[in-house]
Amino acid sequence: MERTAILQLQEWKNSKSRKPLIIRGARQVGKTTLINIFSKSYRQYVYLNLERPEHKRYFEEFEDVKDIITAIFLKFELEDNFDNTLIFIDEIQESPKAIALLRYFYEDFPALHVIAAGSLLEFALDQVKNFPVGRVQYLYMFPLNFREFLSALGKKSALKALDTVPISATAHKILLDPAKN
Repeated sequence: MERTAILQLQEWKNSKSRKPLIIRGARQVGKTTLINIFSKSYRQYVYLNLERPEHKRYFEEFEDVKDIITAIFLKFELEDNFDNTLIFIDEIQESPKAIALLRYFYEDFPALHVIAAGSLLEFALDQVKNFPVGRVQYLYMFPLNFREFLSALGKKSALKALDTVPISATAHKILLDPAKN
């Protein structure tokens, strides 16, 4: 499924001033799915879900980001290639410490690509004592827009009609219920 946010992720990936990216948005809008699709543009990808104790422990057992990265690279048998490695920390709200440590990923390992997300992240941000202000970027994820919806349905003609301005009365009527037509 094509999402317009993938273009924003590509821009982030190619940016010279890239910071760890926090994806914010409502539950079930496709944050994790989007990152799993985007991860295919990397040679190495690590998915950490902090609801899983074996993943959360990296942030609980180690104090230093260097030790966390070393542990992750050893566990997942990664090459020391930060430029083509994506670490995705999902459900990061489970560890306020992990949120605070994002600043050190940026300061100490700027070549490493780090994305974080969480379905209840908005509630956890208030509880982080040392939030990394200015050392992270944000991407707001929304539910499918109409263009993405039509694309997911494979409605190529409807997409073409949508690009016509002004839209014809016939196309408008059909587009009111594209799943049925």
